[in-house]
Amino acid sequence: MEIVVLGAGAWGTALAVGAAADTRHRVTLWGRDAAQVAAMRAVRENQRYLPGIPLPPDLQLRDGSADMLAVWVARADLVVLAVPVAGLRQLLSDLASTPVPVAWLCKGFEAQGQHTPRPAGLLPHEIQAEVAPGVHAGALSGPSFALEVARRQPTALVAASAHARVRDALVSAFHGPAMRVYANDDLVGVEVGGAVKNVMAIAAGLCDGLELGLNARAALITRGLAEMTRLGVALGARAETFMGLGGLGDLVLTTTGDLSRNRRVGLALARGHSAPQAVAELGHVAEGVYSARTVLQRARQLGLDMPIVNAVVAVLDGRVSPREAVSGLMMREPATEAGLGLPSPAHQGAQVGV
Repeated sequence: MEIVVLGAGAWGTALAVGAAADTRHRVTLWGRDAAQVAAMRAVRENQRYLPGIPLPPDLQLRDGSADMLAVWVARADLVVLAVPVAGLRQLLSDLASTPVPVAWLCKGFEAQGQHTPRPAGLLPHEIQAEVAPGVHAGALSGPSFALEVARRQPTALVAASAHARVRDALVSAFHGPAMRVYANDDLVGVEVGGAVKNVMAIAAGLCDGLELGLNARAALITRGLAEMTRLGVALGARAETFMGLGGLGDLVLTTTGDLSRNRRVGLALARGHSAPQAVAELGHVAEGVYSARTVLQRARQLGLDMPIVNAVVAVLDGRVSPREAVSGLMMREPATEAGLGLPSPAHQGAQVGV
């Protein structure tokens, strides 16, 4: 199988390393930064984003223009887009005429105001519908840290797409001894899970940084799942998707794992850093910082209540301190626990509290 991975960050490199270890595949890893790609060729390692992980001898490294990119993509059986949400629109535009299955790895919403006219904050599949509607595409998501994937530690992911050929291509490319890949046709649910869990991870970092305890963390994860499900169902997802790898699985990993970038942002905020300081200290993209406001905007457009997300946005904006945000959540009016936070049939449209 011919696989092209576009984006030589930690996650793209990790997946390319894993796929290239399978002798059935020919894998090309493409990076936009020619100097970085040259350095990777010289030392056979991505020292910038994934230090200590050797690149397999058969993994091909490429950089170049959009014209050269089209040549490589034309030979592929699967194209994987390993770029942040902010870079997805341009790459999908470049691939708008490709017949090759395409999958993205990014999790989040596009920033509001970046492109007009359009609704605030599009999910990846909504971006694709605008700029490359004819492409058969989907997402590879689930609980996964790049370093553990690169080390071939056991991992389970979900291949989400409305198109069976995309799901099948992802399973063929990445399912193996160290990784299980499950197929799911609920792309909306998997994308919402991936986007909202990043915001919840910031909240978990705040919780842990303030030393609020394990009870508080468990409550946060549970009610975070309720908020995630509430938004997803309103956008057309199936509720059961959020009990799977793309929902609960990814949420648990990102809110509790020390490798979580978004959790580390929350920890920095709890130490008194501003959002820009926290991101600068991290040195990597933390999608939750950019997605939090859009999650809240989309929820408000739908008339949904997402109090944890609202609290995270208030902290990121500097309007309240972390302790004030926690106090605000704890002082909310009592509410019933309606399953995963979904309104009952008799009360459609009602808001369910945190």
